Amino acid sequence: MNHKQKDWPEWLVTAEFTVNNKTHLATKVSLFRTNCNRELRIGVNIRRKRKVEKIIELAKRMKKV
Repeated sequence: MNHKQKDWPEWLVTAEFTVNNKTHLATKVSLFRTNCNRELRIGVNIRRKRKVEKIIELAKRMKKV
């Protein structure tokens, strides 16, 4: 988020993914695995250059933040 905290909707999906993909200490499985009985995937096709470029841009932006 920026210092004015006006871009939180942009980061909400990342926060949700992180929480749902984290292994819970008590159950030893992620919340997504518990609810859907499968692992959570990012859904990126690495063969498509356009998507990879967007991910690289996102990673750079996240690192900057």
